[in-house]
Amino acid sequence: MKLLLWAGIIFAVIWILRSKKSSTKVDSPKTPQAPLESAEAMLSCAHCKTYFPASEAVYDSSNTAFCSIEHRAQHVVR
Repeated sequence: MKLLLWAGIIFAVIWILRSKKSSTKVDSPKTPQAPLESAEAMLSCAHCKTYFPASEAVYDSSNTAFCSIEHRAQHVVR
């Protein structure tokens, strides 16, 4: 019976020490992420006013940007 009691005490001490060791562990400082090499410009559609990447723009003869060919065709200049 004494052996079982000592085994329980030793197990409890080891378990407590391990839990304290893991909770006091110092994390390494986070390295800042590298900035994006090139952020793409966003444009606003002249017809629906939504924003979209400049690489997807459709232009008319007056160099107005649209998000799609359909909006370029539907756009009425006021």
